[in-house]
Amino acid sequence: MYLTISVKNCCKFFSFLLIVSFVFSCKPGKPKKGVPQQEAYVPFAEQLKTVMSPIDSVNKKGISSVGENMRYTYQSADYAPIWLKENIHPTAAAEQLLAELEDLKWDGLDPENYNVSRLKLLKIKLDTTKVNTMADALMFDTALTYSYLAAARDLLIGKVIPKKVDSLWYHSNDSAWKAPEWLAEAKTKYRSLDSFRSATPTYALLRDEYKRYYNLAVDSDLLQVMSVIDPLQHPDSEMMECINIVVKAEMPWLNITPNDSVSEEKQMIMAYQRYMGLPATGKTDSSTLAQMSLSPDTMLIKIKANLERIRWMKRDYGNLYVVVNIPLMELFLRKDGANLMHMRVVVGKQARQTPSLNATMANVVINPPWGVPPTILKNDVVPGFQKSGKSYLAKKGLRAYTRDGKPVNAAMLNMKNLKRYTYKQAPGNDNALGYVKFNLPNPWDIYLHDTPHRTDFGKRDRALSSGCIRLEKPQQLALLILGQLEKRDYTQEKLDAMIKTHKTRWELLKTKIPVFITYLTAFEDTTGAHIQYVKDVYHRDDKLISWMAKK
Repeated sequence: MYLTISVKNCCKFFSFLLIVSFVFSCKPGKPKKGVPQQEAYVPFAEQLKTVMSPIDSVNKKGISSVGENMRYTYQSADYAPIWLKENIHPTAAAEQLLAELEDLKWDGLDPENYNVSRLKLLKIKLDTTKVNTMADALMFDTALTYSYLAAARDLLIGKVIPKKVDSLWYHSNDSAWKAPEWLAEAKTKYRSLDSFRSATPTYALLRDEYKRYYNLAVDSDLLQVMSVIDPLQHPDSEMMECINIVVKAEMPWLNITPNDSVSEEKQMIMAYQRYMGLPATGKTDSSTLAQMSLSPDTMLIKIKANLERIRWMKRDYGNLYVVVNIPLMELFLRKDGANLMHMRVVVGKQARQTPSLNATMANVVINPPWGVPPTILKNDVVPGFQKSGKSYLAKKGLRAYTRDGKPVNAAMLNMKNLKRYTYKQAPGNDNALGYVKFNLPNPWDIYLHDTPHRTDFGKRDRALSSGCIRLEKPQQLALLILGQLEKRDYTQEKLDAMIKTHKTRWELLKTKIPVFITYLTAFEDTTGAHIQYVKDVYHRDDKLISWMAKK
């Protein structure tokens, strides 16, 4: 569900409010003598109704624009003011919201997109004027409601529609949209904007990282030091001193332990390179020096893009989930905020990129057969058969089948009829899926699996698969899920015995394990305490950053 909102729309709405305030300035709503104080709300309600007609339905799921959400909110509140007290002065909640709107800058969102400066001026006017006009009351209350809804929307589902910048983003953001009904009750219970922020640890760390780099970006002394670092020069003593200052500024938590085999200076450079997603050589090469000379503003842009990506996902992943970060090429199984398992993975190569999606793990398959998907049939099997004939199929352990599952004699296959059949690989030592597969039903047929290509996990660049996720520790993951989480009698000895039979066994899961396959080029390190930066393996950052600049 996307709500239509932009800076341009905000400005239009504020212009509309100015017109409204002029109209209502001719109809002051000061309560008469002897009338109970709550009756001061009556003129507000009557006058608000004249410009805000009721919505046709109270079905909040069908509301798509901020304007419609406003109408639903005020209709639910009987058109009473949400942010004003009986004396037409702002409530404590109004003051809190203004502070929260300013705080949006740490989310990589511009507070001025939500009219924070103009709202603060309106609040000062209402606070300092003895007798406020109904026009001022209407202006302030409706503008603040609009800003709350717009900010809540952007925090919950993001400012950019994912498909506009990433054609392989398929996450379903099914976070509950409750802002209108919560606002209608704001006089008795205010729900802060934090209620709409992602509850994931990554998001909180990225906000802290944004704040830290924001302060570095205005540190004139640090900027002067960075300007001394020249990627085209071999570091002399002066430049090395500057390098030390930069590393300590960007990684203040870094603590180097003296080591007889690796110098402290080399350890420092290696730690910085890992932090920035560079090859950890320990050498002050041109790419490392270029990174050190970059303005902190560059990092702010990257952090902002990744904050936006997390907003595209579910607000809360739950207490138990798997997250696979594609550019990091690592998997984490988390329970109650702690990592139960962490491992390296192999993801799709550049030509067959792994999509970003979420799904629920349905079953674990021991000794899985492998059915050749259409893409691999077209790009691998057909060219292989064309070059080597049926010997290609024999080498790969592939057998042809008719659509109704009957085996086909390999001697009958040729280039004309090859695509009529499906191809499967029986379980075994050379099976493309290895010994264990984890099914996550989804339209793109992406799953987690074992692999016979074990040496790939020692490589830094592991974008090598045809799209699915290959696991470094598949058997350990299977035992953890089936034994510890499902509480079944599963041991390594039992699993080994099953594997030796080469017979396929399906283990349906009772435990719901959401799996989030995502694309984040800034993500927490293995300690969970700090952010680390990752190579943009599929080159997706630039387009998102460009779109973010327009918002």
